[in-house]
Amino acid sequence: MKKIALFFVLAVFVPSLALAWLAVRSLRDQQLILERQQSLLYQGVADSLAKEADDFLTEQQHEFGRQVEAMLADRKAHDLPITFDDRLRTNWFPAQVGFVVTVKGDILSCVPNCTPAAQAFYTDNGKFLGNRESAEVYWNSTKNTANNSIPNNSIAVNSSFSNGYNEPPLTKSYFAGKQKMRNVVPQQQPVLSQQINEPQNYSKVESSEAEFRQLVGDSNEGMVARFLENKLNLLLWYRSPRDTNLIFGAQISLAHLKESLKPVVQTLEPALREDIAVALLDDAAKPVAVVPAGFQSNWKHPFVATEIGEALPHWELAVYLLNPAKLAESARTLKFTLGLLIALLLLAISVGGWLIVADLNRQLTLARQKTDFVSNVSHELKTPLTSIRMFSELLAEGRVLEPEKRQSYLHIITAEASRLSRLINNVLDFSRMERGEKKYSFQKCGLAGLVRETVETYRPHLEANGFRIQAAWPDAEIMVNADRDALAQVVVNLLSNAEKYSNGQKEITVQIEQLREPLPYAEVRVKDRGPGVPRGCEEKIFEQFYRAHDSLGSGIQGSGLGLTLARQIARAHGGDVTYRAQEGGGSCFMIRLPLVKPQSQ
Repeated sequence: MKKIALFFVLAVFVPSLALAWLAVRSLRDQQLILERQQSLLYQGVADSLAKEADDFLTEQQHEFGRQVEAMLADRKAHDLPITFDDRLRTNWFPAQVGFVVTVKGDILSCVPNCTPAAQAFYTDNGKFLGNRESAEVYWNSTKNTANNSIPNNSIAVNSSFSNGYNEPPLTKSYFAGKQKMRNVVPQQQPVLSQQINEPQNYSKVESSEAEFRQLVGDSNEGMVARFLENKLNLLLWYRSPRDTNLIFGAQISLAHLKESLKPVVQTLEPALREDIAVALLDDAAKPVAVVPAGFQSNWKHPFVATEIGEALPHWELAVYLLNPAKLAESARTLKFTLGLLIALLLLAISVGGWLIVADLNRQLTLARQKTDFVSNVSHELKTPLTSIRMFSELLAEGRVLEPEKRQSYLHIITAEASRLSRLINNVLDFSRMERGEKKYSFQKCGLAGLVRETVETYRPHLEANGFRIQAAWPDAEIMVNADRDALAQVVVNLLSNAEKYSNGQKEITVQIEQLREPLPYAEVRVKDRGPGVPRGCEEKIFEQFYRAHDSLGSGIQGSGLGLTLARQIARAHGGDVTYRAQEGGGSCFMIRLPLVKPQSQ
């Protein structure tokens, strides 16, 4: 048993406790895990909206190219370089200023005698567009491809110029990038940034010092952003296959661009609007568009944020929690739930393990009791059979001549045969009950008469063994519903038990009493003056094969089934068999049976 219990502990409890310890340790990280899960979800939202904004700008870039092609296809295209600014602002509202330059840097449109806005533009950008100075810019461009198909957001430039300049091929990595701090500090950083140890508060968008011709190269369109007096200027340019010497460009109206980008934020899914707010922030970390409307927060500290890219440098798509405390509350709830689940699982494992060990112990005890039962039954069968055989052989051989001895031997044979029958009947009845095949024939009968008849039948045997029986019968009959044979077997089993455990005090008392509380019932008491039942065994004596004085060497006969059968039969009658110790020593076994209801009499 100890080896089995030790194996069970090592095989089940130790791994379970180890897993529980790991689970408890993980509870401390539940808020971090939940925040990481939320950040991944909301980072995906920010990335998706940022891509929509970037796609919108790319579409604006393509639309500008289509506007230029439409103007070039007009029959009045011969004076387009001079009238381009007016015609572009008339036909395409996002444009604030239009300009045309040659590959060599000659400015053909947007000259100083144009509109005030054009003059200001020329003052700010004339040297840059004329390739007379380099500027700090953010840019992307796309190469000429078949059928004018333009891939998005290509950041490499091939500078095999067609303008006669003998320049080495350039890529974006050629320019000395200047990394700047982000205007916002997200509470949650992208997982990828943490994995590659990327600086968490630096922008991924870098500026470059370059001349305009270096940015154009042999690409057919592109986008350039530069800051003048901390104000963003977004320039689009396009080179048509009709005339590759001319570069058409436009400065986008920032006010119009902000209005155009507001619908992008409005695409936030309704299901998410209960938990988060989304804001499009400009390069000063001020909101351009917010969903839901009226939401206010510390704009520089969103939950997560994504940069839009080179087209709008340092603009961010930021996500804010509407109820920051909700995340901590959810983490506490999850932690409590998981902790409770772990505790319940540990309790279930512990209780299950205890039940398994207890059942194993019970089965081992039962197996040992069955072994003792076989030994006891063998002894029980052998003793009466030996007596019956010995006395029957004496009588059969005519060795007993005295009539008194002959009569005594016949009584012994009869008593041993009855004892043998009771033992066999107990075993057979127990087997039937175990299989659920025991049948009872209930009928109304007098309990006092049944007990008196059973006692008087068993009295000669007891008195022959020196027992003194005291019986007290009620004046009126007590009616119960019972199987007479089964109930008589209960009384015989209790009398036999009193006989076996008399311990030399050969005194048995039988009493019958009718009681009314809590319900009307009859009680039959069988008392003896034996050693009684050891403390703690008051209920175990009713278990199958259990014997309180279990030893073949004790001289006490029995199989350990008598009290088990007595209780099972009594309970089948709606009653019970119980035990209590007598004052002054001895045992008292009580058969309690419900009375017949008055309406059934």
